[in-house]
Amino acid sequence: MSGRWKRLIFIAPLAILGMLLFVALGGEIVRQLWNWLLPPIFGWRQITFWQALGLLALCRILFGGLGWRGSDRSHVRDRIKQRMKERWERMTPEERERFRQSWRGRCGFIPSTGESKEQ
Repeated sequence: MSGRWKRLIFIAPLAILGMLLFVALGGEIVRQLWNWLLPPIFGWRQITFWQALGLLALCRILFGGLGWRGSDRSHVRDRIKQRMKERWERMTPEERERFRQSWRGRCGFIPSTGESKEQ
């Protein structure tokens, strides 16, 4: 057996144990926080460890994705920033000012008395 396989045989059980410990600790933390905060504040019932684990998994699916696309999102964001930077550099100063004014109008910016109110 090569040294690589020996390391894998040693590391694999530790990795599985670490994941199980992480899941158990996460479920227990969610259960404790829920039972400490929500019944006194809102009058909701206390939950069990398994319900807390289910709630943790549900939140991960709804709000965190499944982890398969996380790195792609950052690449998309970077591409959008790069394209916007390139477009901004190609604009003339007048085009840039028109762009600023249009976004100020969209975002509810109220011009001060010194600025013109024409769009």
